[in-house]
Amino acid sequence: MQDRDLLQTHHTLEHLRARSEMIGQEFLTGFEAVERIDRPAVSIFGSARVPQESRPYEVARETARLFAEAGWAVVTGGGPGVMEAANRGCQEGGGLSVGFGIELPHEQRTNDYLDIALTFDHFYARKTMFVKAAEGFCVFPGGFGTADELFESLTLIQTGKVLHFPVVLLGEAYWTPLLEWVRRSALADGMVSAEDLTLLTLTDDPRVALETVLDAYAHGDGASPHAPEKADAE
Repeated sequence: MQDRDLLQTHHTLEHLRARSEMIGQEFLTGFEAVERIDRPAVSIFGSARVPQESRPYEVARETARLFAEAGWAVVTGGGPGVMEAANRGCQEGGGLSVGFGIELPHEQRTNDYLDIALTFDHFYARKTMFVKAAEGFCVFPGGFGTADELFESLTLIQTGKVLHFPVVLLGEAYWTPLLEWVRRSALADGMVSAEDLTLLTLTDDPRVALETVLDAYAHGDGASPHAPEKADAE
């Protein structure tokens, strides 16, 4: 658990220098893994806790299978639950299945459906690879980790740090209350702008998710709707 040690208050400069070099090497290893992905990719996020018989598992598996059949790779956190479903569906569709895992205090095993697998010590290095590898994001029901990945992706898009990738929320009943809060509170109070809401597509249909990402990829020109000088990441 190298993150736990690093996030303590004080260290010697020698220790910090050594740790910084290790973090840099971890980023490089991640970048090298991303370079092994030889086709467009979608990053799929969601809870590690959903069981195989659940609706989110079934929909994630089907969504990933459709992307694989379209010639895409699927990138996940490499763990159980939604991540396993997506990697499993990708392999069933003949695609390239990628898992970027993380070392945790409680063991989170990698799933059995990975063609490219890498386990990170640091969350920030891992999350960078989710974004770098992807042409779009599909987000299934999940907890704090999923919400973190969702909002970090939106912030990077909003501030012009990455291209205007499509972000698809799968699970209308699950995500609608969050969107209602955004409209009722964040938008009403001027914390976000109306155009920010256009970054999101809400659906229960795997084919809508596929078409949304593929259409954006086919018609994308590399432009972001948010000029960096006006974007607000607060």
